[in-house]
Amino acid sequence: MALTREEREQFLAEPHVGALSVAAEEGRAPLTVPIWYHYEPGGELWILTGRDSRKAQLIGAAGRFSMMVDRVAPTVRYVSVEGPVAAVQPGTREEHLRLAARYLPKDKAEAFVDYAERELGPHVIIRMRPHHWVSSDLGQV
Repeated sequence: MALTREEREQFLAEPHVGALSVAAEEGRAPLTVPIWYHYEPGGELWILTGRDSRKAQLIGAAGRFSMMVDRVAPTVRYVSVEGPVAAVQPGTREEHLRLAARYLPKDKAEAFVDYAERELGPHVIIRMRPHHWVSSDLGQV
């Protein structure tokens, strides 16, 4: 059964690992990779990725991407959202910490960000304005 707007936005706001998908080069299937993300109901979804990463390059070329999140317990539930890029901006340490703290224990988030800044190079925030939603909770059937 499809989720209500409130249910799907609340579900997307939870810290799931997303599956990002973006159109790839001609003759290739879309790039689909797991990624951390941030979303607040009614707002824009954002990701943090390497400035020169393949994801960033493909999103820049396509101008849009999709994100799908799911869970399997207590019921199979998913939300998929697709939309245009609203903004690309340099990633800040504060935003990197905010994102890492959604997924890691607080005592590990800062060390992870230190590592990422030292070893992975500059990052960008890519913001997406959700336009198209698909959602379901198969436990409500």
